[in-house]
Amino acid sequence: MAALSITIPADQARAAGYPERAITLVVMYGAGGGTDTIMRKLAEEMGNSRNWKINVINKPGAVGGVATQYVHGQASDGYTVLGGANYNKFVRVMGHVDFVPWEEWVFFQAATANASWSVPVDSPFKTFDDVVAAAKADPGKITISTSGTGGLWHELALIVGSFADVSLKYVPYKGGKAATLAGLQGEVDIAGGGVHEHVDLVRAGKLRCLQQTSANDITLDDGKVMPSIGGLVPSIKPFLPIGGTYNFIMKRDTPTDVLEMVNDAFIEAVNSDGFQDMVKSKFFQTDIRTGEAADKRAALLEVVTVDTFNKFSDQIGADVVTAEELGLPKPADFETWWPPQGYKPRI
Repeated sequence: MAALSITIPADQARAAGYPERAITLVVMYGAGGGTDTIMRKLAEEMGNSRNWKINVINKPGAVGGVATQYVHGQASDGYTVLGGANYNKFVRVMGHVDFVPWEEWVFFQAATANASWSVPVDSPFKTFDDVVAAAKADPGKITISTSGTGGLWHELALIVGSFADVSLKYVPYKGGKAATLAGLQGEVDIAGGGVHEHVDLVRAGKLRCLQQTSANDITLDDGKVMPSIGGLVPSIKPFLPIGGTYNFIMKRDTPTDVLEMVNDAFIEAVNSDGFQDMVKSKFFQTDIRTGEAADKRAALLEVVTVDTFNKFSDQIGADVVTAEELGLPKPADFETWWPPQGYKPRI
């Protein structure tokens, strides 16, 4: 892998008065999903506390590739920010871009989320075991929606299916909200997505949760239970919780003082009462990571994903790049590999 070299031009030394105009936050998934929900709330809280104007737009497609390419093509001045999930780890593994994440971007992690499988309340599948029995009787027939081929909910469905020793048919949609609605409307047998995308429909008695990937069962105020996969498939329990992360993402050659201002505003927004109330109501988990901790997390998630996708390349349905081609280690070798040669923290 080429050594990282960051050069900040002298004319970018300070950005006094930032922001002097509106910031555009480009969300890589569709409106209404987990990424969009987190990003819009962060934008609202940052705007309220700092008197910044932040416009939020959605550019879904190619598991984040469309929005990534768009933001990458804009000036490195802090006025166009990528609203992302999972450190944008899919786009390079799927061959959509060749940017090395921790060389090209600065990440600010706000929160994490867990995956969920749910069905309409009139579904013949009453439990996760019902799905397992049907899938083993007719492999590849039971359909489950995902937020896009190679996206997070696809990846986690593959992992859960692998531990349960079942084969499903994965149907891609543009984001978690669309995937959830597909299940609710009967377009697929199972709605894939996140707990945060399903919980209100479970509360309303429209969906029944079959499993979710936190370490413990979730009991709602009305007594409904969203069961942990750990109690259903014991072999997966040591790996829980498994889920998604949500990030502000900025170009790495953005002026340092702008990155520092955004960092401070971001942390303040995540800790705000408004953001914390939303997190609790949707069963997200606050987990702030910036600087080198975020860079390391970006690298680790990409390492795990490229390993997973190569194991399940027949399910991904695309030419998946190998770890060797990306200059990445095997997951077991990650701690001795990090930091890669030439790495330097940005803030």
